[in-house]
Amino acid sequence: MQESEKPSYQILLVDDEPSVNSSIRMLLDFDGHSVQTADSGESALTLLQPGRFHLVITDYYMLGMKGDELAALIKLRHPGMPIIMITAFADVLQESGKVKYVVDYLLLKPFSLPDLRKAIEIVMSTPPAR
Repeated sequence: MQESEKPSYQILLVDDEPSVNSSIRMLLDFDGHSVQTADSGESALTLLQPGRFHLVITDYYMLGMKGDELAALIKLRHPGMPIIMITAFADVLQESGKVKYVVDYLLLKPFSLPDLRKAIEIVMSTPPAR
């Protein structure tokens, strides 16, 4: 697939750190995606409407609602929605089993643009679980 043939997606990006939100948004914008940001799980849920987004990318550790709680609520309301969770705690989360059924991909911080691209490609090419 040539660079110009890369699919672009409507992405909801959730992180309570403004600088992180801004940095990740810049990477996604660079790849041609349309990005809406939310600074909390609660605000993300108000933005999430059927057909509005192709994908949700959320941080795990946020004040208030954690990323795994947000992911579980999204999967209840929108079962086929792909979710990438960004975290510095991937090993701990995998071992705990907390995110096994609610997150489609765990992306370890720090990550590069190729890492982010790979995560998006994987979750968008995997058929949703029913």
